[in-house]
Amino acid sequence: MLDAILKYTFLQNAILSALLASIVCGVIGTIIVEKRLVMMSGGISHASFGGVGFGYLVGIEPMIGALIAAVLSALGLAYVKHHVKSNTDTLAGIIWPLGMSLGILFVSITPGYPPALDSYLFGDILTVSKTDLWMTAILNLLILATIIPFSQTLKAYLFDREFAKLNGIRSEIADYVLYILIALSVVVLIRVVGIILVIALLTIPASIVRMFTFQFNRMMFYSAICGMVMCLGGLTLSYLLNVPSGAVIVLLGTSMYLSAAVAKRAGEKIKRNIVTKKQCK
Repeated sequence: MLDAILKYTFLQNAILSALLASIVCGVIGTIIVEKRLVMMSGGISHASFGGVGFGYLVGIEPMIGALIAAVLSALGLAYVKHHVKSNTDTLAGIIWPLGMSLGILFVSITPGYPPALDSYLFGDILTVSKTDLWMTAILNLLILATIIPFSQTLKAYLFDREFAKLNGIRSEIADYVLYILIALSVVVLIRVVGIILVIALLTIPASIVRMFTFQFNRMMFYSAICGMVMCLGGLTLSYLLNVPSGAVIVLLGTSMYLSAAVAKRAGEKIKRNIVTKKQCK
């Protein structure tokens, strides 16, 4: 494997893409889990498929189309949350199939042979190009440049809305910014695990870490580490077994989650037994 990494550019691109995707897993994934925005994130990710199809139709880079569709969907969800009497989860459930349907429609009316869409739907980290890498790196910088300087403001917005309001933080603007960041994160992860599996990569690492700590900064850091293990481990297995990378990454992440849950339960049982023995003495 090491010889192949040194020899093949596509493997080097895949590893860099996995590392960049792991940053998103840690930072945005933690926020999604804490704010319970999984359904909304899924709606944005599936809506981006309409942008992929539109990109093929008009002859632009499909990932640019996905980015536009994801951001527009995020803005629409934020607007509905604050101006329309409708639950954002309900709207997410509407744009979820709408985006997929538009993507299929746009691809079907695109002249010429229909393009292969598997890598967008299910991911193929081994096909990441230099252009994809640059786009991923730029989106990561935008996310970090927004999150890091305002980390204290973010904590107030996430955990104490009244305190945030007293300090002049407008929840409406914060929601718009957060939803756009989620849209950017979705686009970062599409080439790694695909539109259909994006939710898993955004939620599994943060959910694992949340079993063991509620400290926000630690959650972000350790979620990024978990994301790296998922992505790099899944990449290695998919390369060795010659199977789809996106599916392997998610299966590995699910196995990690189940193992963590079992380990936590076993640890709690051991602690209870120790406490009980001490009390008996």
